Amino acid sequence: MACPHISGIVALLKAIHPTWSPAAIKSALVTTASTVDEYGQNSVSEGAPHKQADPFDYGGGHVDPNKALDPGLVYDMGVSDYVRFLCSMGYNNSAISLMIRSHTACWKSAHNFLVKLNLPSITIPDLKQKITVSRTVTNVGPVTSVYHARFQSPAGTYVRVEPSVLSFNSTVKKLKFKVTICSQLRVQGRYSFGNLFWDDGLHVVRIPLVVRTVIDDFYAEI
Repeated sequence: MACPHISGIVALLKAIHPTWSPAAIKSALVTTASTVDEYGQNSVSEGAPHKQADPFDYGGGHVDPNKALDPGLVYDMGVSDYVRFLCSMGYNNSAISLMIRSHTACWKSAHNFLVKLNLPSITIPDLKQKITVSRTVTNVGPVTSVYHARFQSPAGTYVRVEPSVLSFNSTVKKLKFKVTICSQLRVQGRYSFGNLFWDDGLHVVRIPLVVRTVIDDFYAEI
């Protein structure tokens, strides 16, 4: 029953924010979602065994429509982002041109674009030692806002965010930041989970961090 509920919430968000893109609406839903229940307890996965739920179970979390109306920051995307994504997935120029009804040409660096896609999440399925990815956030809250980064590192990793402070004003509405994730444990193939928060005292903008560490090259291709 998630789909009809989300569809209705998306329609409400679009009515209130008609200029928001589908990516911005998705970001608002994900970054304001909750990962705890009404009692403040961690969510538990359905079925047996009743383990503590993780992003593979609940995605971004339980949607909060009221908070999604005012997310503070959004991770937005445009047509060029989707084109590069399709290129990274192996679609050829002809297929992509038909989809977007405009001529396009993929470039060689597109195959590395998957982890760089400006999604409201960061997933690294094959971390060997260190990787740095970037994200861009757009301020949709108070014009003058200052956000501070904090994070919960996935187990066995070290996380660094640069810059750790984002300052927005009437002329600065979009800012880019980098997230570096380093492996600290030589463990093969285990997923671990964390979170990255941007907090201005009024909004808490959260995205999940998902990391799988690998040692052998063959495992990274599974």
